[in-house]
Amino acid sequence: MPIEFQPDNRLKLLQCGVEYFPALLAAIDAAEREIFLESYIFADDDVGRAVAAALARAAQRGVLVQVLVDGFGGGEFPRTLAPEMQADGVRVLIYRPEIASLRGRFRLKRHRLRRLHRKLAVIDCQVAFVGGINIESDFNVPGHTAPRYDFAVQVEGPLVAAVRGTMVRVWEIVVWANFRHRYRVGQLDTPAPVASTAAPGQGQRAALLIRDNLRHRRDIPEAYLEAIAAAQQEVVIANAYFLPGRRLRHALMDAAQRGVSVIVLLQGRVEYRLQHYATQALYGALLAAGVRIFEYRASFLHAKVGVVDGVWATVGSANMDPFSLLLAREANVVAHDRPFAAELRERLGEALGEDAREVRANDWRRLGLVARGLRWTAYYMVRIGLSLVGLGDRY
Repeated sequence: MPIEFQPDNRLKLLQCGVEYFPALLAAIDAAEREIFLESYIFADDDVGRAVAAALARAAQRGVLVQVLVDGFGGGEFPRTLAPEMQADGVRVLIYRPEIASLRGRFRLKRHRLRRLHRKLAVIDCQVAFVGGINIESDFNVPGHTAPRYDFAVQVEGPLVAAVRGTMVRVWEIVVWANFRHRYRVGQLDTPAPVASTAAPGQGQRAALLIRDNLRHRRDIPEAYLEAIAAAQQEVVIANAYFLPGRRLRHALMDAAQRGVSVIVLLQGRVEYRLQHYATQALYGALLAAGVRIFEYRASFLHAKVGVVDGVWATVGSANMDPFSLLLAREANVVAHDRPFAAELRERLGEALGEDAREVRANDWRRLGLVARGLRWTAYYMVRIGLSLVGLGDRY
């Protein structure tokens, strides 16, 4: 299904928290009617407290403030920041709160693995934020002096209404789910829509793509597949958790074999060992097909972005792994705009040149049999896990 791009948007690329949080806080402080915010993580750190305080100030001056946080990623949020925010008038809901418990976390059932992985905000239906940046400090990882590497996009124009619409729909779903669950928090009514008053932007064409468990299960991977299949010059992808399924993997290799420059920027530091080594099991085939692989070393890579032929670009929350593409709720902005794509490509080029190391085919071949065997073991453990929850044949 072709992407329906909306014209007349104004897009601003935001790199890492140092650019994202000042823009978000300024928009929250300027809110007059309503604020919707979704996050996978809402940490009790200096950034989380600053955002919570701004939301509380907005609620106290009469702005409707609704915050939705994932039950797994949110961790201690329901017991730390949430009660204080509620006391100040912020409406808070938890997405699938049952998976916050140990019992919920370790039940290997497909529905219990579904997460709210989106990072979205809409203020007064005039400005929206879409990306991969959680509400947490970039520097909350011990031993890291560089910020976590990630992106978001600030949106003004017609696309803002689409972001608001998907947030309202998920809020309503969680409202009804909480009626039958013991964890109830906040007022559970839904506000009437507010008409968009955003002025036309700079003619930038963009679309919002979501991933859910009903009508939009394949929208994000299909957009990647379509763009990669049409690529003529270059594909650059930065992805935190990279374990693409057969179709995406072969699309990248096919593009490289027909002469397209295909570059993937991946996690260079070990964050989750199973995923990290499972990804490395794919290196041999990708490198043999001509795909160039770089590992980001300055800090943890958390980006989920891509640029194709300097005109197609995406920024969002969706990783190229089975957890994002088969189980989680995700949201990406896709732009068909040369200036925006050029800026994202330039930022990625800086990371590739200054903060990453290229992995060569010889690097893979020099690994001993035991090391390669461990990586393939990790890969098949992930595959077995998918099979146990009934998703093995879909990835």
